[in-house]
Amino acid sequence: MKELFLVCIGSFFGGGARYIVGKVVQSWGVSFPVFDRLPVAFPWGTMAVNVIGCFLIGLLSGLSLGGQISSTTKLVLVTGFCGGFTTFSTFMNENLLLGRDGAMLSAVLYTLLSLALGLIAVIVGYQIVK
Repeated sequence: MKELFLVCIGSFFGGGARYIVGKVVQSWGVSFPVFDRLPVAFPWGTMAVNVIGCFLIGLLSGLSLGGQISSTTKLVLVTGFCGGFTTFSTFMNENLLLGRDGAMLSAVLYTLLSLALGLIAVIVGYQIVK
């Protein structure tokens, strides 16, 4: 029961952080010429949260493997905070909506960029603690 409570605490703060980061990044109105031609708004906020979350999971998992954080801390931060912070389900839903709205180019770009940048962020997170 204590472990569940720790995960819930981390998830609470992770979910709040996800909301704030997503809103802030989306409000920046990031613009690149290739994306300006897309028929719908690109979900920069969710993509930023996914990449940051991947980096954090890589960093924290690397620290855990190296024994630099306790299993309790890992439970709160990796399972709880990162689990509440990352937005894979939102990512998949947004891809579905983009595809359903006929914005297949946006869906493909969103998927490829999220996967590539997420993988790079996890690798960099692990490399930092080596």
